[in-house]
Amino acid sequence: MLYFSRLKVLRIFFKYRLIIALFLLLCVGNSCSSGRGIKEKTIAVEGLDLPQILKRGKIVVLAENSSTSYFIYRGKKMGFEYEILREFAEEIGVDLEVKTVDNLDEINRLLNEGEGDIVACNYTITKERKEEIDFSIPFIRTSQVLIQRKPDGWESMSKEEIRKKILVDPIQLARKKIYVWNESSYYQRLLHLQEEIGDTILIQGETGEVSGEDLIEQVSEGKIDYTVVEKNIAQVNRRFFDNIDIDLEISVRQRIGFAIRKTSPLLKARLNQWLGKYMSNASFNYMKHKYFELAELTSKSQSEFSSLKGGQLSKYDFYFKAEAAKYGWDWQLIASVAYQESKFNPTVTGFGGAYGMMQFMPEVGPKFGVYPNSPPDVQIAGGMKKLHRDYQNWPEVADKRQRYKFALASYNAGLSHIKDAQRLALKHGLNPKLWDDNVETMVRNLSKSEFYRDDVVQNGAMRGAHTANYVNTVYERYQSYKSVYR
Repeated sequence: MLYFSRLKVLRIFFKYRLIIALFLLLCVGNSCSSGRGIKEKTIAVEGLDLPQILKRGKIVVLAENSSTSYFIYRGKKMGFEYEILREFAEEIGVDLEVKTVDNLDEINRLLNEGEGDIVACNYTITKERKEEIDFSIPFIRTSQVLIQRKPDGWESMSKEEIRKKILVDPIQLARKKIYVWNESSYYQRLLHLQEEIGDTILIQGETGEVSGEDLIEQVSEGKIDYTVVEKNIAQVNRRFFDNIDIDLEISVRQRIGFAIRKTSPLLKARLNQWLGKYMSNASFNYMKHKYFELAELTSKSQSEFSSLKGGQLSKYDFYFKAEAAKYGWDWQLIASVAYQESKFNPTVTGFGGAYGMMQFMPEVGPKFGVYPNSPPDVQIAGGMKKLHRDYQNWPEVADKRQRYKFALASYNAGLSHIKDAQRLALKHGLNPKLWDDNVETMVRNLSKSEFYRDDVVQNGAMRGAHTANYVNTVYERYQSYKSVYR
């Protein structure tokens, strides 16, 4: 009887051993508890530390194309982390080279294999990551926040009315689908938050090819409802997507640092020594102010001129009319640009240090006779002059309405990026002389690696959705202004 029982057990085991093996393989390969795969750890290359970096004369930074790490804005290289590391490179006497990484899933491997020396991608310092790479001392601490869309008609609502229609407590995340990078600290935080609220959060893990800013854009456009990013990223992106809410915090403040190979201890020590001093300087505090506080410029305007009531658009209408008349423009169009840029505020300092009503970058304003202390009429004259020059850069566009849109895109992003989009449009069988749904489409695509790495693209990636939305918003407002104030 005992022999029969053992024989029966063995038969059952052999019958189902294939199923058992497959189950174990799936669990190991896909991490049954979290739905995430176990990444293969890479071994850091030896012999590539500070002395070798100094000898070759350059330090290579692996960065993501984002508004906190590295990007090009109105023709200028920018990014909070980029500017910090540019100062560090000057300190140690080497050039700074930036390599943008298309897939963040690969960034630790690229670092350890020597493709770069430092990672700059708003990287949260976690215990899991420290098993594979090292980190500098943290240079910023920030919490994670939920990105959600404001309700339709939010522009005319009070803050209290808006709050009644959005999520205001983490417990409300139960049964909500939230899209995040599957190798991010956001993913881990949402897993823990499930336990805290005692309910399921539908976490949709995305690959590293989809950035946090891509997901913010999708929330703004209504393609998805929720994502999570660090608050500093959210603050910058509210500058471009004013219909997102970023007020619901879901974590304590976490540490952000630069990633370094474990085999580069001298680089780490030198960077930490310099960061410790640099973070106590006024220039570092100004940089944080420039990127994360001045980004609040596009909050809802309370101007008495913002709702098309009364007899004028702004108290500067006389100057708009006078300058537009010199170039044969509709004055309502330049007024729409001024509203988009500054809400008609001639003293504001905006994103990236842009100043004044027309938001000239510090390197550009003097070319048009505009300085931070210039009076409103001079600012408007300079803005009109630049807009007209941007208009003249597109003689091949015969349709005046389309040419206006090319000019607006150039004003926002710089001529070179729009020329890249035009070349892409031609290559992909679209009309290079038509903005709507043609060059506009390729401007949006310039945030995707398969497009900005194309041979016809000469100026790299851009956050194309920002520019496309800028053109649409300014032009639609212009049409509204024109219908009311002829």
